[in-house]
Amino acid sequence: MPDGCGREEGASMKRIFYPLAMATLLGFFGILYYYRQEPVRELDERAASLFGGVGWLEAMSFIGEQWMIFAVSFLLLVFLWLFRHNYRGMFFVLLAVGAGNALNQLLQQWFGRPTPEFPEEVASYSFPSDHAMVGLLYLFTLAYFLSERAGAKSIRLLIWLAAVLLAVLTALSQVASGTHYLSDVLAGLFLGYTLFVLVAIWYEMRERQFRKRKVMRTVELEDIDKR
Repeated sequence: MPDGCGREEGASMKRIFYPLAMATLLGFFGILYYYRQEPVRELDERAASLFGGVGWLEAMSFIGEQWMIFAVSFLLLVFLWLFRHNYRGMFFVLLAVGAGNALNQLLQQWFGRPTPEFPEEVASYSFPSDHAMVGLLYLFTLAYFLSERAGAKSIRLLIWLAAVLLAVLTALSQVASGTHYLSDVLAGLFLGYTLFVLVAIWYEMRERQFRKRKVMRTVELEDIDKR
């Protein structure tokens, strides 16, 4: 996960979070295979009765609304551009949030699972949940860059705990409001996390390559000066 951690800490986190991405990908395909079967339907019904109508949880849905995702992502892009000059980081945001949102819309159309609120004749699809998937993507992306420069380990931990909590509450708000099934939001969380880790791996590989080239150029310039 975050490359902004210390080297040893970052390595230990990657040993946990990267295999977790494989597990969540398998979890997504598991839900995809079973979500039309009776055990999953029963789980969806139990979750709907448990969370349905919980007002404060429904209110958390604003975190995953498109306007909120766009506003936060735009501000993050401006921050990375003006204050960090981090163009690869800007591409990270576009890949994770922009491409993730497009993928979610494509998958919803592809699987065509009607939302609980609408009959099959109405073109409103729910699998995987956009609030869960894209909400996680933009919250984790924001946490990634906020924690990148955080000095204390405790601050980085708080940032990530807040991101995880908000992502889970945003996802469950869709069950509370009756907009999505629990299987929709779990699939969204699983796929969103997998996509986030894939983008983070690409970004960190590019960062290492950039630092390596920078060191090589510095060594070459020093050799030239010595001559």
